[in-house]
Amino acid sequence: MKKLACSLACAAALGLSVTAPVNAAGISNGEVKIGVLSDMSGVYSAIGGKGSVVAAEMAVHDFGGTVLGKPIKIVSADHQNKADVGSAVAREWIDKDHVDMITDILNSAVGIAVQKLASEKHTITMNTGAGSTALTNKDCTKYGIHYLYDTYALPVGTATAIVKGGGTSWYFITADYAFGHSLQNNTETIVKSLGGEIKGAVQAPLGTSDFSSYLIQAQGSGAKVIGLANAGADTINAIKQANEFGIVQKGQQLAGMLVFISDVKSLGLDTAKGLQFTTGYYWDRNDASRKFGNAFYAKFGKMPTMDQAGVYSAVLNYLKAVKAAGTDNADAVRAELGKMKIDFFGSVGHIRADGLNVHDMYLVKVKSPKEFNPNVGHGWDLLKVEATIPGDKAYMSLAQGSCKLVKK
Repeated sequence: MKKLACSLACAAALGLSVTAPVNAAGISNGEVKIGVLSDMSGVYSAIGGKGSVVAAEMAVHDFGGTVLGKPIKIVSADHQNKADVGSAVAREWIDKDHVDMITDILNSAVGIAVQKLASEKHTITMNTGAGSTALTNKDCTKYGIHYLYDTYALPVGTATAIVKGGGTSWYFITADYAFGHSLQNNTETIVKSLGGEIKGAVQAPLGTSDFSSYLIQAQGSGAKVIGLANAGADTINAIKQANEFGIVQKGQQLAGMLVFISDVKSLGLDTAKGLQFTTGYYWDRNDASRKFGNAFYAKFGKMPTMDQAGVYSAVLNYLKAVKAAGTDNADAVRAELGKMKIDFFGSVGHIRADGLNVHDMYLVKVKSPKEFNPNVGHGWDLLKVEATIPGDKAYMSLAQGSCKLVKK
């Protein structure tokens, strides 16, 4: 101790910069700060956006408003579906605003970029919005957590059900960036493994409003199934225009490979009825999901999407890990998250070494207008759960993955 005191004193006397040892215990900078980085104005804004901020604030309230005697603060920003914008926001949040954890991060290109940057700066990300399996494979990082769903789990439920139901030939309309490519590739793998055939694919720019040329190509392929490897407003526009062209009426089936309840609400039951898709959350699945769904509706006037529910759960479980660790130090909190049972509205998951949160997924089907009950769920009685897909079946195994952090 004398040597340390002398060295510090001597260095100070010489005018040198001194950095004292950092105590990892306790809360740094007097508060825990969580950033919700989402699409606030573009094609995915109804999936996350302001609703994700509300969900994060609800989690803080339900946790008690403080952790280890210190306040919890939520900040938010619009990444505009641009990786450079998202990275710039994340950099400023971490360097200047001392944000401890970043969540939501809709859009896979943004998610991959922000996860890499944040991990370089020893900051945890809990991605609920992006789908690409690269987040826990070639682009996995020490502090990156893929929390809610990925493009491997989605087709395990949806494509399997459709192929087994007779949809054996597929043509894809794919969002032309990391998410869409990953979703198409993983869906093709499932279809082929079940003896199905891929007739072709066409790539559409993110945010396009006119799907007519892509739908004509899909119609001309003769495929039994048109797989929509996109999301949000892109999925809504593609389904609406397919309905206008009478594609389903003429015998082809639409497969939305990533559909949210907000999409179904926008489409209406007359257009969306019978659509099957895979999700990690539906508000009317059990008592826990109903409790959150109704509380969220009271705050936001809509039932939560899978992503918004994921943000609530991620923030709540992150705060539990901070409390258990006795600090907001990223290494200690990530270690706790890896040991915890992750409660996700009544189902239990766990976060693996590659950052993947493994939990149950659900195959759902959109109700017909006759099945809809206007007295249930404030007008959001839209889906029925057809099957539970256990986490160990829904997700890629560690052995199948390529994360450099995993010893094989």
